[in-house]
Amino acid sequence: MADIEHERRELQQFLLYLGSALTACGEAVNRIEGRLRRVAAVYGAPDARVSVLPTYTVVSLEPGQPATLEPTRQLRGGLRLDQTAAVYDLLREADQRQLEPAAGIARIERILAMRARFRPAMQIGSYAVLTGGICLVLQPTWGDLLLSTLFGAMVGALKLVGARWVSVQMIMPVAAAFTVSAVTFLLADTGWAHADLRAMVAPLATFLPGAMLTMGVVEISAAEMVTGASRLVTGVLQLLLLAFGIVGAAQTVGLPRAETQIEAFHHSLGPWAPWLGALIVAIGSYLVHSAPRRSLGWLCLVLYAAWIGQYFGNILLGGYLSGFVGALVLTVVACLVERLPSGPPALVSFLPGFWLLVPGALSLIGVTEYLGADKAQASQDLLSALASMLAVALGVLCGHPIYRAIARSLDNFHPRAATRLQP
Repeated sequence: MADIEHERRELQQFLLYLGSALTACGEAVNRIEGRLRRVAAVYGAPDARVSVLPTYTVVSLEPGQPATLEPTRQLRGGLRLDQTAAVYDLLREADQRQLEPAAGIARIERILAMRARFRPAMQIGSYAVLTGGICLVLQPTWGDLLLSTLFGAMVGALKLVGARWVSVQMIMPVAAAFTVSAVTFLLADTGWAHADLRAMVAPLATFLPGAMLTMGVVEISAAEMVTGASRLVTGVLQLLLLAFGIVGAAQTVGLPRAETQIEAFHHSLGPWAPWLGALIVAIGSYLVHSAPRRSLGWLCLVLYAAWIGQYFGNILLGGYLSGFVGALVLTVVACLVERLPSGPPALVSFLPGFWLLVPGALSLIGVTEYLGADKAQASQDLLSALASMLAVALGVLCGHPIYRAIARSLDNFHPRAATRLQP
């Protein structure tokens, strides 16, 4: 009897650790709860009760039995892509009961202790690559591209500093937004190298909580009001911090003249820039987040599928629904790639897609225009940003049932085909 009780305590602790790790990966809580209940059933607890919130996980193996709580704060924020892949590999083994709960707990502790694959200097350079890719998506000038790449290296250094001291993480968006905006306003006003306000959007886009806001909408749609509202509040607060930094820079150094922005727009690189930008974003995401080895090709495939979906969605349906189409394609392709033997977990290739779709970049552009004289255009841009964010969230919501329908058809056509995690 004592041995059975000990095994159940270990199983309960394993589920708590696994739930906390999945929360740190950025997965939606309703999907985490479903995965944990499935694992509990495999290990002999089909009536387990699971509740996941942003800062802790609660598990009870039977109705009416005592519940145990595990804080998520100890994970110190989100996990890198290589850690996320390792967590989902462990989850796949747990779904098939290929490891004991004690071994699973030890594996999770080793995953959390994994060091980044790249050295600090490489990580700073990776942010420069990523911001350069995002800038290309925004149709920049050569001056914008150079300036945003330099800003990206600076932002990468700030993020490395913030990772060491948790107390300064909250002020990093304000400090970065103020510095980047002030320098951009000064240079744009002088007409330096035809740089304009687009130079500051790309480096600040790395602070945008696009995935957090979208997951918040997804969770609210799944009746997870507490977690969904918490994500939305946190994401909106980060956007407000960025906006505060931009406003502070505008008040300190002043906004550039409108004619310099218009003149710079006519010197954009050309229609090929966004297509190259999609590739650079994939490479930058791979480096910044230490993506698993041999996953770069899959990242490029998923991101290009999302970009092509957004491109044709804009042509056929207009700008408001282009994000919907891009997110739908992103979700379906990422989940289909996960089914392949060498494909990474869907979340690994899914999260970098938000930086390519850039649903939140429009909000920064709207803020900068709101500081100018054209208030009507600024209000329209801010509403467009909100509509774009909702469109991306709806695309994710619609993408999952479409994927499940495709997966059932594939399983019926190839009944022996091995599948990986079922989202």
